[in-house]
Amino acid sequence: MIAVLLILVGVSGLFAAVRGDLAHPPGPGHADLAAALRVPADRQRDEVSRSTQRVAPTPSVSTPPEPSVSPSAPASPSPKPKVTKTRAVVKKPTPVGGLSQVQMDHAATIVRVGEKLKLPKQAFIIAISTALQESQLLNLANYGVAESLDLAHDGVGGDHDSVGLFQQRPSSGWGTVEELMDPATSATKFYDALMQVPGWQSMSITEAAQTVQVSAFPDAYAQQVSLATLVVDALV
Repeated sequence: MIAVLLILVGVSGLFAAVRGDLAHPPGPGHADLAAALRVPADRQRDEVSRSTQRVAPTPSVSTPPEPSVSPSAPASPSPKPKVTKTRAVVKKPTPVGGLSQVQMDHAATIVRVGEKLKLPKQAFIIAISTALQESQLLNLANYGVAESLDLAHDGVGGDHDSVGLFQQRPSSGWGTVEELMDPATSATKFYDALMQVPGWQSMSITEAAQTVQVSAFPDAYAQQVSLATLVVDALV
C-alpha cells in the first residue's frame, strides 16, 4: 500500500513539473533553438525569391518575314555583233607603154570582160588595138550627142555620133548612148560582134578589127598591135 502511494506521489510530481514548464515562457536557450530552426526556412524562402528575381524573362524571338521573291525577268538576248562589211580593195594596174592610169584602167576593163566571156588572148589584143586607134583608150563623149555629155567621160570627140572607147554609133545599131558610154558594156558589144565574124581567130589583128569596125582607114589598126600586145601581157 505504501509503495502504491509513493508511485502516485511521483507521477503527481512529474505532471506538476510539466505544467510548470508550460506555464512559464522558455528561457534564452529555448529562444536560440527556435531561431535556429527558423533560419533554414527563412533562408530557403530568400533563396527562392532571389533566384526568381535573377531569372531573366525569355525574350520573344520574332521571325523576320521572308523576303518576297519576284519572278525573274527573262534574260534579254545579247545583241548580235555587228558585222562590218569591208569593201574589197581593187589594185589598179600599173600603166605600161607610156599610158596614163585612166587609159590603163580602161584596158583592164576590156581584158576583164574578155576573160568573163572565156575568149582567148588574141581577142584582147584585137579589142585594145581597136580602142587605141579609135579613142586612144579614152571614154569619149560627143559634141553632137547631148546625152553623152551628161554621162561620165574622159574627153569629147565629134565624129558623127560616135561615142565611147570604141567610137560606136547609136545610129548604126550598136546600142543606146548610155550603154556605149559604159566601158564594160561597150567592150561586151565589141566582143559580141567579133565572135560573129567567121574565122576571126585565123585573121590578122588588123583584118579582124576592120571587119568589126568597118573603118575608113582599115590599115590604121596595125600600128597599135605592138602597144596592145604589151598592155595585154601586163594584164593577164
